[in-house]
Amino acid sequence: MCGISGYIGSKQAMPMILAGLRCLEYRGYDSAGMAVWDGKHIGLRRSVGNLDVLQRLLKKKPLKGTAGIGHTRWATHGRPSENNAHPHCTEDIALVHNGIIENMAPLKARLQAKGIRFRSE
Repeated sequence: MCGISGYIGSKQAMPMILAGLRCLEYRGYDSAGMAVWDGKHIGLRRSVGNLDVLQRLLKKKPLKGTAGIGHTRWATHGRPSENNAHPHCTEDIALVHNGIIENMAPLKARLQAKGIRFRSE
């Protein structure tokens, strides 16, 4: 099972989400990521490896904003890579999920038929 942590409030989201992920870090060592909304844009940081790798990245390139979501991952579909790490984002939405999506192939085919391009496996 993966770890998911989110925050919406008046404080900066990045440290709050990181603290939540730290409590759940045993739920995923393959990759970790975080997306934070600053009121206009979604900032994204993802890394391969455990939560310490993401934390070092966030120290170099912090995310500002008061709403966001983070994820630690065990790879179930696709290899551990930055591209397959969660959150998955567009300009408008950041998404994480936990577990295996049983009907992934038909869902993906239907979305691709509508012109959606996938950047992960």
